[in-house]
Amino acid sequence: MIMIYFSGTGNSKYIAELFCRNMSCNCYSIEERVDFEQLISSEEIIGFCYPIYGSRVPRIMREFSIQYMEAFKDKKIIIFCTQYIFSGDGARAFIDIFPKKYLNVIYAEHFFMPNNVCNLFILPLANDNKIQKYIKKSEQKIILICNNITSGIVKKRGFNVISKILGLFQGVFIYAIERKALNSVFINNDCIKCSLCVSICPMNNFEINNGKIAQKSNCTICYRCINKCPTKAISVFFNGKVKKQYKGINEIT
Repeated sequence: MIMIYFSGTGNSKYIAELFCRNMSCNCYSIEERVDFEQLISSEEIIGFCYPIYGSRVPRIMREFSIQYMEAFKDKKIIIFCTQYIFSGDGARAFIDIFPKKYLNVIYAEHFFMPNNVCNLFILPLANDNKIQKYIKKSEQKIILICNNITSGIVKKRGFNVISKILGLFQGVFIYAIERKALNSVFINNDCIKCSLCVSICPMNNFEINNGKIAQKSNCTICYRCINKCPTKAISVFFNGKVKKQYKGINEIT
């Protein structure tokens, strides 16, 4: 078994690595330079972990899955999705990428994690004490999940009809939001041209152009650059300065 994950600001990375430590298996980010086709083909069980956006799988994770689709055929699959609010069918949404009955899902679960959307006032960032509570609940849930999987217990969170309806209701606008996000990254005058955003963006969305940082209309809304920028010079959708950043769960642990 292996676990493959995408993580914008660390929440999904934390869950993926926590699971792999408990199950003694290897964990890979989709951003790593490895032979994923060979890796996937050689394993019996493939785990996936990703943040859910509006009850839908992030574009970067969908594109990765499509790229290696042939290697996934008939594999046993574990699906974890991280979320700040209830997504309905965030884990189930992963199978929509593939043809019907293409995968054999043996476990699916949702994890509530700290909010990383730092430029929307209606979604407050958690303080350290609250993040510790997220960590404790995640650790307890992972132990239960690992025991279930080891015992052959199948659980599919979000796969019932009600969850699917709730997911469709929440996800109805997400693809329009994704299209708008492609060129909705703003860089204000506080930018010091440190090029950190160029090096950390998972979509290679930034470049240095005529001595300035420019975006290339390829944002996947992961909020990594926004939360990591040392001068809070980057935002998406809203052309205003970010007041507080989410530093990631590993900063607390």
